[in-house]
Amino acid sequence: MTEGRLVAVNVSQRTGTSKTPVERALIDARGLVGDAHAGPWHRQVSLLAQESIERFAATAGRSFAPGEFAENLTTRGLDLAGASLLDRFTIGAVELEVTQIGKRCHGDGCAIFQAVGRCVMPKEGLFCRVLSGGEVRPNEPIVHVERWLRCLVVTLSDRASRGDYEDLSGPCAEKRLREHFTDTRWRLDVRRDVLPDDADRLRALLLDAAPQHDVIVTTGGTGLGPRDVTPDVVLGLADRLVPGVMEVIRVKFSAAHPGALLSRSVAALMGQTLVYTLPGSVRAVEEYLGEILLTLEHAIRMVHGLDTH
Repeated sequence: MTEGRLVAVNVSQRTGTSKTPVERALIDARGLVGDAHAGPWHRQVSLLAQESIERFAATAGRSFAPGEFAENLTTRGLDLAGASLLDRFTIGAVELEVTQIGKRCHGDGCAIFQAVGRCVMPKEGLFCRVLSGGEVRPNEPIVHVERWLRCLVVTLSDRASRGDYEDLSGPCAEKRLREHFTDTRWRLDVRRDVLPDDADRLRALLLDAAPQHDVIVTTGGTGLGPRDVTPDVVLGLADRLVPGVMEVIRVKFSAAHPGALLSRSVAALMGQTLVYTLPGSVRAVEEYLGEILLTLEHAIRMVHGLDTH
């Protein structure tokens, strides 16, 4: 959590134009009252750091006033370039949630682009939706509350839980998740647990963990054995299934490994938590996550109502 200040509050009555600083503005459920970009969509309030404006001005060879890049809120003292989706900003009673990082440049429809030939907003601007409204004024404190992407990896194995052999699939899943998110803006928190193939213990863990995590990945217990209970527990708790993920994986890898068709792995939603049940072998974890990670970030955005394509 870091604190900066509002340099300016800016509004405009038309889109595609620079905004004008005002002494105060009211933010309601649609955005800044009287601003052309307010509405029932995900880009209700835009933010741009004064530091970004100054860096851009140094390369452009001219100065820029707050609002010229069509940002609603000009800030100072915050690292907006390091913000992640679902981060929050609070200004007194106002709470905003980051829904988009950067945007496609309007080109000829952008006043700055027309004057300079490029613009900073497409790369360094942030766009938010309003969670709670109120009045905002220049020079007020603005607090950046970071949002971590919380993942839980659970290995289901009687023998690994007893210490008969080392759990390899759980660490493999954690490693793949960390590698995938290394070069993204997401801040990743991954935790691991090992359980026996016990339906009651798995059910209790999922009920407790789901509200606290964005993604849960299990390994083991997806086959046809009498102790393979993982998919059955998840199916009993799921609010919705995401069948296409595992269908494609089974078809893709069964050509080389026919046994893949015997996997009962499922992908599902428990509330806003994505749950993926993977087989217990390291090779299967690598193969399954290789496919799951292709759509995981899109899935997270969709779960939070950020399907903006």
